[in-house]
Amino acid sequence: MSNVSNHDDTPLVSISQMVSYLEAGCKPSPSWRIGTEHEKFGFIRSQNDAQSYLPPPYSPNGIGAILSNLQKAHPDWKSVSDRDCLIGLTTDTGAGISLEPAGQFELSGTLLANLHETAQELKTHIQSVHQAADPMGIGFAPLGFHPFATRQQMPWMPKRRYEIMRAYMPKVGTMGLDMMQRTCTVQVNLDFSSEIDMARKMRVSMALQPLATALFANSPFYEGKPSGYLSTRAYVWTDTDNNRAGLPASFFEDSFGFERYIEWLLDVPMYFVLRNGEMIDVAGASLREWMSGKAPKGLEGQRPTMEDFENHVTVAFPDVRLKRYLEMRGADAGSPDMMLAMSALWVGLLYDEPTLLAAEKFLKEMPWQAYEALRPEVPKYGLSTSWRKGNLRNLLKPVVELAIGGLKNRKVKNADLEDEAFYLNPLMEIAEGKPTQAEHWLNRYETVWKGDVKQIFEEARI
Repeated sequence: MSNVSNHDDTPLVSISQMVSYLEAGCKPSPSWRIGTEHEKFGFIRSQNDAQSYLPPPYSPNGIGAILSNLQKAHPDWKSVSDRDCLIGLTTDTGAGISLEPAGQFELSGTLLANLHETAQELKTHIQSVHQAADPMGIGFAPLGFHPFATRQQMPWMPKRRYEIMRAYMPKVGTMGLDMMQRTCTVQVNLDFSSEIDMARKMRVSMALQPLATALFANSPFYEGKPSGYLSTRAYVWTDTDNNRAGLPASFFEDSFGFERYIEWLLDVPMYFVLRNGEMIDVAGASLREWMSGKAPKGLEGQRPTMEDFENHVTVAFPDVRLKRYLEMRGADAGSPDMMLAMSALWVGLLYDEPTLLAAEKFLKEMPWQAYEALRPEVPKYGLSTSWRKGNLRNLLKPVVELAIGGLKNRKVKNADLEDEAFYLNPLMEIAEGKPTQAEHWLNRYETVWKGDVKQIFEEARI
């Protein structure tokens, strides 16, 4: 989840202001960058069976101490605090480390020019986390849903934003607290050159998010047993808060653009506003009504500002989110190779014009409603979800082949003269019949682990 915005107390009075804010994200293609964010669960590597593999607390000797260790190793990294608690770090390169509600450790990567740089960034980050966490007996594993811990066993991080969400989530869905505490995701953030370019990329990536959910499924367990879903994380999102999540139909319209997104966003209920450094709970209030003069309780007589809008942008959770860039949000966290493949898939499809055009043409063979209908099915069935006269594997291979072509067209090579396409090898293997991560773990559970799901942590550890 993104940090709050920089302070901007310009009064918010019109749709055009919000459109201008999003338009400021338009960049010429040579300036397009790749920003990857990924989360992982911490676990205690203890000889004490009662503690073994449980999530570490914030303190003592937990997540907060790991952040402190990282800062000691990197004195130039700046602290991010909430009521005097260290909750994140930022670097001069634009990267940041933040905490999800139960201490899931997130890297928000630097904006990078190519996937080779992304791979090096991930490698360096994992090394840094090992140096900070290994002496404490804490490991990390990127999985989509915690495989055995109950909600009560998951800690809460000392962030005011999460306190507000924690109180509000049970009012709007049955699984919002599970989303907060027991899920991890990986996403890639990509640029656009214009409103038209944004809308094209939105439609292609939104249509393919259910396929991505199936492909990157990595959460088949719930409280120590198979959950009946290949992506328990994606299932949780089906009833977290449907006013702010999912695949909104308006995103697929030919008329979709910045203004249409804002019209949708204004009907997403608010969570909080910042005033004088304090976070005020306005969960459930309407930014649209506030703009028309009906202030949330506790803010009587005050008007919304651009800062309020910028913060509100971060509390919408569609499967593809528009900020001043596009966020691909449909995948479970997974192995380093799969997280790199997730970034590679979307870069290949969206960052090469002929490939984007081909993807649009290919996807229009089916109505947008067909892709929307996949979303409730893929958490359970994954790539076996019915599609046309077969299943989603029939859709997967041509999509991966398109992405490979897009990466080859970019002609960005590493020191070994390899282009970026090899990052998609894990996906092509799955397209040709190899199990997904979730299918692999279920097989391990039923055979080698003999029903002991905790063994996943050592095998998935990064």
